[in-house]
Amino acid sequence: MSSPARKIVHVDMDAFYASVEQRDRPELAGRPLVVAWQGPRSVVCAASYEARRFGIRSAMAATTAARRCPQAIFVPPDFARYKEVSRQVRAICHRHTDLVEPLSLDEAYLDVTIEKTGLPSATATAEAIRAAIRAETSLTASAGVAPNKFLAKIASDWNKPDGLFVLRPHQVEAFLEPLPVDRLPGVGKTTAAVLGELGIGTVGELRRLELGRLEQRFGRFGARLFELARGIDEQPVVPDRPTKSISAEDTFPDDRALEVLGPELDRLAARVWAAARRRERRGRTVTVKLKTADFRIFTRRATPRQPPADAAAVARVARELLGEFRLPAATRFRLAGVGLSGFRDPETEPAQGSLFDGDEPGPEAG
Repeated sequence: MSSPARKIVHVDMDAFYASVEQRDRPELAGRPLVVAWQGPRSVVCAASYEARRFGIRSAMAATTAARRCPQAIFVPPDFARYKEVSRQVRAICHRHTDLVEPLSLDEAYLDVTIEKTGLPSATATAEAIRAAIRAETSLTASAGVAPNKFLAKIASDWNKPDGLFVLRPHQVEAFLEPLPVDRLPGVGKTTAAVLGELGIGTVGELRRLELGRLEQRFGRFGARLFELARGIDEQPVVPDRPTKSISAEDTFPDDRALEVLGPELDRLAARVWAAARRRERRGRTVTVKLKTADFRIFTRRATPRQPPADAAAVARVARELLGEFRLPAATRFRLAGVGLSGFRDPETEPAQGSLFDGDEPGPEAG
């Protein structure tokens, strides 16, 4: 007997950070609002829909946003507040299913194939979740309902903001046919450009390529493209996905030489270690990321024989990695980051007391 088709809901809060700010400060309602730190190197964390009409988007330089909309109001982010609202939204989702996979503070996948409250359909569940979010947080969310994760995510963006889009199994092929290939997960500018060279611009055109040709051109990802073009995605909703890496990065107020970055790495290592301490994880691999003044990104990583035992050990490895960036002496850097990965399962750690005894919690690492 075959298992029932999955019923997946993707819930996506509308302009989340900006909407929280407008909710809590009524004088900002209806006005172009940009959530960003002050400073010439700041980037946009979020933009209200009023600001988006001027072409302002997340990750855009704040200075560019200010030029596009001089009347925009800029407010610094308050992540503690956003996390609290995110917890409220997640609690609402958990009323309907235990299979909730958060992607970020403002979106999550839900597998509602088996629904805890007895609602008759995934559509009814999505409507109930959106109604509860509005009633309990005074915010709006959009949702997509589909037979799998990647289709549900595309669907949630279809009727934004404050919308619901349902994609039923028999509608998948016609829905995908005209979509640009870059709407498929994993298809970025480079892959889209290669497909363009092959005369492929839409999912329907991609569907006409044979599996062997896709695998020859893209390797293992070719098989993934073959399946996505046909609406196939067997990836399950995975609640409480284990953290694979923890990192922190800062953009400097001015471009800096390599030899003065040590103290910056020390501070970033302390933030990363504090975040790992809170999650009770012990990583083995340290990564340093640098972005040059002309926006080139370089990374170096090392896995010492003994896992770093404290923030100072992470910082020592990070400083050593600076010597691996063999770039011209005149190179200047606008950003540095430190990451920790290669986490061990806590159950496999030898008994030695707390891994983090003696450390004080620090600011959240992103």
